[in-house]
Amino acid sequence: MGTVKLVVVMMITVGLMVEGSRAISLCDMNDEGLEACKPSVTQPDPVDPTPQCCEALKGANLTCLCSYKNSMLLPSLGIDPTLAMGLPAKCSLDMPSDC
Repeated sequence: MGTVKLVVVMMITVGLMVEGSRAISLCDMNDEGLEACKPSVTQPDPVDPTPQCCEALKGANLTCLCSYKNSMLLPSLGIDPTLAMGLPAKCSLDMPSDC
């Protein structure tokens, strides 16, 4: 019985490790894109978006991003929602009209 418990614990541990190693993706932006944009959407001293950030944002689903503007997800990731909603304009991108 002890061996069975050990195997189950090992399987759960490996599963958690695999799940934890997955890259973050939000609205078609991968973790590299999110990291490139994070300095532009983080208080207290946001910076202008880099070309890498704007390129990542071009491929993002902006309608999806709009759905997070009142969510607690962005603040939990250290992202200021107001700055995030202003980021597409700084990259010369149009936000969806229903945002």
